[in-house]
Amino acid sequence: MESVTQSIDVDVPVSTAYNQWTQFEDFPHFMEGVEAVRQVTDTSTHWKTKVGGTEREFDAEITEQHPDERVAWRSTTGPDHAGVATFHRLSDTQTRVTVQMDWDPESAAEKVGAALNFDDRRVQGDLKKFKEFIESRGAETGAWRGDVG
Repeated sequence: MESVTQSIDVDVPVSTAYNQWTQFEDFPHFMEGVEAVRQVTDTSTHWKTKVGGTEREFDAEITEQHPDERVAWRSTTGPDHAGVATFHRLSDTQTRVTVQMDWDPESAAEKVGAALNFDDRRVQGDLKKFKEFIESRGAETGAWRGDVG
């Protein structure tokens, strides 16, 4: 298994950052390689990705979700991966978002990419895009404040 942990500070309140993160269907706006995410139920999603020319579809489930604190997930089909996004209040107007992911690279290209830390750079790049997305809007596109796990 490979692992990556990256953080970024965003200039929005913790509830705004958390609320936006629960809007999985907006992930293609700031996650490279994510073509579509469909929210199937409160705790299940269907993903369509294209990374390095390889298209994949898979399902994931939310295993833990606590408002303004964390969202954890794991794949239920397709590539084996799991992760957690945590939200830490730094001030009334600033939040630290940390993403930790574990996955099992399948192809030779994925294994080389992991060895060269491409995945670390991708997650950091996606967090920068998340920062730009949420700060430019100034508000979330929606929210789901349910508690899971």
